[in-house]
Amino acid sequence: MKVIITGGGGFLGSRLCTKLVEVGKLTGPSGVAEPIEQVVLLDSTFPDLEIAPLVSRQVCDIADRDAVFEAVGLDGNIAVFHLASMVSGECELRFDDALRVNLDGGRNVFEAVRRTANATRNTNGLPRLVFASSIACFGGDVVLDSFSDMSKQLPRTTYGMTKSICELFINDYSRKRFFDGRSARLPTVIVRPGKPNAAASSWASGMFREPLSGVDCLLPVHRQQCHPMTGYRTVIDSLIALHEIPEAKLGGDRAVGLPALQVTPNLASQVLGQIAAERGLQLGKFVDAFDPRIQSIVDGWATAIDGTRAIALGIPQPPTLNQIVQHYLMDFCTPI
Repeated sequence: MKVIITGGGGFLGSRLCTKLVEVGKLTGPSGVAEPIEQVVLLDSTFPDLEIAPLVSRQVCDIADRDAVFEAVGLDGNIAVFHLASMVSGECELRFDDALRVNLDGGRNVFEAVRRTANATRNTNGLPRLVFASSIACFGGDVVLDSFSDMSKQLPRTTYGMTKSICELFINDYSRKRFFDGRSARLPTVIVRPGKPNAAASSWASGMFREPLSGVDCLLPVHRQQCHPMTGYRTVIDSLIALHEIPEAKLGGDRAVGLPALQVTPNLASQVLGQIAAERGLQLGKFVDAFDPRIQSIVDGWATAIDGTRAIALGIPQPPTLNQIVQHYLMDFCTPI
């Protein structure tokens, strides 16, 4: 079977690709495990890194309907992971682009898979599509202590609005048997390597990444700010696990909120101190650099997620915060 990953040039897309090549098989439209013969990565840009022989890259703007349709093709023996998206901070500043990429681009992907499924409906089952959604779907004038899959969605950002709408698309496309869709509602993913990005949650990775590199971290939020987070390894395993869940277990609500840890900068500082003592590291410091714009966005987000449904479905729970940071050190860097 062929696996298509939109946003395949990004951090999660590239990690997912590596894991899928390692796993070697997925449940196909036939309903049984099939070997992965090809992985196609779609993105607007790609890093200059080596890829496995069965992996190919295609430069593709998901807002370009014709390009997406061509990339997906008509072979119904596929699995699709739709990760491509503008991030939260960008969406707040560039509303029209957010609609073009996150909404129009999402629908282009959904329609391409629908066309493929329809072309092979008489010879195969429905292809599965996993969409990377976000806890930014939640919010409201009063932010609840904890949100679950049963909570009303009142996103307070353009990013969250686009994710919420795509979740509804997937529920309805699945109901109408256009494809077999699933949405993974992601907490903030840590620790992302590289430089800070335009996401309003970029500080969540920065408060680990920079100090571990001996660089001071400029913290734009309050030190007691509580935020749901999980490790990138767990997210990759969760995306694959969600793909593999039998359709009957999901029912009509295809959006599953992933379990998360409750993390504050104060807790991050404590864990960093423990790791520094264990490894003999000289850490950079947290520097308060309060940003009212970032804080106002974060204030509208969930502070805790009830992942009971996900766990019951077999989605993995995140490890401890200490273990997540240790994974980052092992996978990406030799700390200074």
